[in-house]
Amino acid sequence: MSRPAVRVERHTRASRTALPAAAVVVAIAASVPLWGSSNLMKTAVSFLTLLALAQMWNLLAGYGGLLSVGQQAYVGLGAYALWALSERAGINPFLAVPLAGLIAAIIAVPTAALAFRLRGGYFAVGTWVIAEVYRLLVINISWLGGGSGVSITSVGRVDRGTREVVVYLLALAVATGAIAFAYVLLRSRRGLALTAIRDDETGAESLGVNVFRSKLWVYIISAFGCGVAGAVIYLNLLRIQPDAAFGLQWSALMIFTVVIGGIGTLEGPIIGTVIFFTLQQVLSDYGTWYLILFGAVAALIAVWAKRGIWGLLVRRWPVDLFPVRRRLCLETACFPEDDSAPSPAGDAEAGTIRQT
Repeated sequence: MSRPAVRVERHTRASRTALPAAAVVVAIAASVPLWGSSNLMKTAVSFLTLLALAQMWNLLAGYGGLLSVGQQAYVGLGAYALWALSERAGINPFLAVPLAGLIAAIIAVPTAALAFRLRGGYFAVGTWVIAEVYRLLVINISWLGGGSGVSITSVGRVDRGTREVVVYLLALAVATGAIAFAYVLLRSRRGLALTAIRDDETGAESLGVNVFRSKLWVYIISAFGCGVAGAVIYLNLLRIQPDAAFGLQWSALMIFTVVIGGIGTLEGPIIGTVIFFTLQQVLSDYGTWYLILFGAVAALIAVWAKRGIWGLLVRRWPVDLFPVRRRLCLETACFPEDDSAPSPAGDAEAGTIRQT
């Protein structure tokens, strides 16, 4: 008797629609400079850079299992690297953006060697302490402006309208690149290793996964992404102050958006960023109530929806817009893996798909 046909499926019905739709959204976003106002582009830069930061933190914590609260270190390092490259080295500030991310990634290597000696909550606290050390170092280096900060004056030679358009397009490229890179990475063998480490580090190591190298790699990638995002943020603001650039609020925003949206998913940070900016625009005029409501929302999500908003939606409608896991498809049988979190439906002729 012949065996039932089996194949590995890497897309879902929803993803075949979501990917072209995402391309359309990006195309529309790229056209904003043709019809959008200056204020719209500035607000969009804040939204897009936060989205990129959230994706980097989600990649680090949601897949790499590294719960860092010190990623503001690389936001600040990226900002100051941009200033040094453009103001001191004479490099075009727009071309200096990826170089700033590269410098942040290089600094992340020795930083990881120190931080990875810690585990669990000690790692989280340790990353925050390291970020504070970098802030104090910058404050005490007069060449970097000390505590009063520095201004990015080289951009002043560029027409204001041109600058706003280029900064917006850079922010769009950073956000789109962060999502696309995370998607491609998580669908690769290295992505499988990261997921295995997140679920069971000891078990992953016993299967031959190099845990230290995988964590180091994702930590450096996250540092690069945060550094590039930090460079774009302060290229938009034109003024860098160490207390703001290395402020804990950056990690707080990353964690807030990811937890609300859904950690360990590509869709979660997108939803979390949209919710955060919607609440911010609607409630920013209410003073302290604005912050209280944010805290209440985060607490409710943490208690009642541990998988975030996207987790609640998936429980109700089993869809997977950006699938990163491989699925085993059988023509003759249905094998749902987890009734509490149903798998996305595959092709009609393949029946139900089992997560592998």
